[in-house]
Amino acid sequence: MSNIKAFNRWSMEGIKVDDAGIAPYMTLQPRIAPKTGARYAGSKFHKSRTFIVERLINKLMIPGHKSKKHFKTSYHITGKAQTAYNIVEEAFKLIEKQAKENPIKVFVKALENAAQREEIVTIEYGGARYPKAVECSPQRRVDLVLRHMTEGAYHRTFNTKKSIVSTLADEIINAYRLSNASNAIAKKLEIERQADSSR
Repeated sequence: MSNIKAFNRWSMEGIKVDDAGIAPYMTLQPRIAPKTGARYAGSKFHKSRTFIVERLINKLMIPGHKSKKHFKTSYHITGKAQTAYNIVEEAFKLIEKQAKENPIKVFVKALENAAQREEIVTIEYGGARYPKAVECSPQRRVDLVLRHMTEGAYHRTFNTKKSIVSTLADEIINAYRLSNASNAIAKKLEIERQADSSR
């Protein structure tokens, strides 16, 4: 079992999640073909037992929205899981070339760096609404960072000549390096700043 490599290319040896909060919700058990076909759908916490790379592939199937309108086109995907699989594999090859490191290790560290710890809820007192800072649950932290990464990658490729492969690779590398150029890092800092001011 230990010789199985992700995409039959990259070893998972020595890769671990340092953040104890989200470690149980990020499965690092490799798969040659990370595609369960959503057999876990409907089970509340089962998605957290799915290989983390497969969860990225699943998130890529949804280009993202803006102001509750379908703002982004989905011509990159058009409903094909194999297309999303190929995008992630090519992005990981690009990360390996640019960062000179195992791309799975870079991706896992990027998720840790960009996972927000707090968020804002709105509470109502006598007709007036107030923002209130709350702790973000571990599974939601992983969900949100995956969503922000894919939305940031799609946003940068929208109406430009850049490919989704290069923008996804850039997003992951920027999050790995804690750069504000990453959409996920920028969102995390913005939400945590708002949460801090609404205590």
